[in-house]
Amino acid sequence: MTAPLRRDGKILIGSFVVSGIVHLVKPDVYEPLMPSWVPMHREVIVYSGVAEIALAAGMALPPTRKLAGLASAGLLAAVFVGNVKMAQDAAKSNNLPFKVGAFARLPMQIPMVRAALRAGRA
Repeated sequence: MTAPLRRDGKILIGSFVVSGIVHLVKPDVYEPLMPSWVPMHREVIVYSGVAEIALAAGMALPPTRKLAGLASAGLLAAVFVGNVKMAQDAAKSNNLPFKVGAFARLPMQIPMVRAALRAGRA
């Protein structure tokens, strides 16, 4: 029997669904996060949105939860470089809300990865 999904897993699923939809509907929102060495920016953004939605569905369903939780942790690790780039760009900006948001995203990755790994163990 699969253990029920924890609250943090449910929040992560919701976050992935919302973020995935934004990736598909307004991919330009994520363009500034893309490091220059990543090819095909628009395609990577769209594919990562599809991945987030698929992983959210996978974490929601007990038979696929373990694999989806592990894959979600991997996806979060992979997109961390975009969050670092955003923080670097924000450091050069005079926009205080942008700086605060960009640097606040970095430590938020830790509980998100933890939630994904917990979902994978649920």
